Amino acid sequence: MVERLVGKKAPYFEMNTVDGEGKEFSRVSLEDYKGKWLVMFFYPLDFTFVCPTEIKGYNSRIEDFKSMNAEILGVSTDSEHSHKAWINTAHDKGGLGKLHFPLASDMTQRVARDYGILIEEEGIALRGLFIIDPEGVLRYSVVHDLNVGRSVDETIRVLQGLKSGGLCPIDWKPGEDLL
Repeated sequence: MVERLVGKKAPYFEMNTVDGEGKEFSRVSLEDYKGKWLVMFFYPLDFTFVCPTEIKGYNSRIEDFKSMNAEILGVSTDSEHSHKAWINTAHDKGGLGKLHFPLASDMTQRVARDYGILIEEEGIALRGLFIIDPEGVLRYSVVHDLNVGRSVDETIRVLQGLKSGGLCPIDWKPGEDLL
């Protein structure tokens, strides 16, 4: 039986990171995002095929997230050193290039396990995406198979809906009536 996380305090985390410039290492925790919305997404592995499309997609929409007081955090079970190498690898060689958000390392697999998305036998995370509100409550969770990338537009729409404070019908968009 899978434990329900949505609507409860988000599982606490601390992870090593590399900044989006691929230069500086640091550490991040859930507490660092207090007072802001956090969109935390897990991807399986660095230097793969679907993962960079998602990372680049979220990166290209960073201003939309920032305008909603939201931060982005990408996470995999790779090391922060692997993340740094991937950021600093040329696009034509499978690299990411510079990002506007950090990539975190969940090498212990603890965070992926706590969020219910760890594939134990492979030591990697499913494509889990979590939206955590400014008080640290997990408000949204979606998990994809490894082969299917997520929709940045849908993430933004859900975040807008959560921030609206109302009841949002199917396909609701800002400016439309709430229920």
